Amino acid sequence: MIDKEIVRIKVQGDFACFTRPDLKVERMTYPCMTPSAARGILDSILWKPEFQWYVRRIIVLNPVRFFSVKRNEINSKQGRNPIVIEDKRAQRNSIVLRNVAYIIEASIYQKETTDKNPPKKYVEMFKRRVRKGQCYRRPYLGTREFYAEFSEADGKEMPISEPIPIGSMLFDIFYDENGSPKPLFFYDVSVENGVLNCEVPENDTMMESSHVRPPADSEVSARLYEFKKHDEEEFSTEVSS
Repeated sequence: MIDKEIVRIKVQGDFACFTRPDLKVERMTYPCMTPSAARGILDSILWKPEFQWYVRRIIVLNPVRFFSVKRNEINSKQGRNPIVIEDKRAQRNSIVLRNVAYIIEASIYQKETTDKNPPKKYVEMFKRRVRKGQCYRRPYLGTREFYAEFSEADGKEMPISEPIPIGSMLFDIFYDENGSPKPLFFYDVSVENGVLNCEVPENDTMMESSHVRPPADSEVSARLYEFKKHDEEEFSTEVSS
């Protein structure tokens, strides 16, 4: 179920590129942050296998400003074999956003809640990590080189007033029970009064998405367990003090 409490976080950066998947060669950004990018930022700050982030709204604070830049990329994906950059390098033009700022509003979604793991526990963990500037990995705005600064929203931020027509937008990637990915789009999208509403049927579908988890005895699971244990110890110490 979706928790009623809404967390708010402000993210900003010098550049952002929320790439449109319908353009294959040159990168072209959407005019605002996508729900999947918002979820990625939230996961970077606090991720637990017990819950998912339900993104409710993305509030645009700065006017949309596009910027053209030529970037070095590679023509292959990272695999087990090392990549020789000089052999795979390609220069591509990118249309990106400049000087962006957003507020992400989201809630905790849990299929099952217990007295030991209530949504309030994770909400307070998230708020503490934001307050301290803690994250598992550096949040970024679409592509990794465009890092994001994050902080608590003070309530004084003003959204833009100009409407932003978008049309169709990639909502997120849905994974079925076998771990097979499928893109989810939502249509007739626009930013009205500075707000991108993400409470759409596609969001409910995403709550049923499942990722293939690593085996319990794997190194990845061990590291996730240590992260979880450390977080819960910090949370218990802060509550008791």
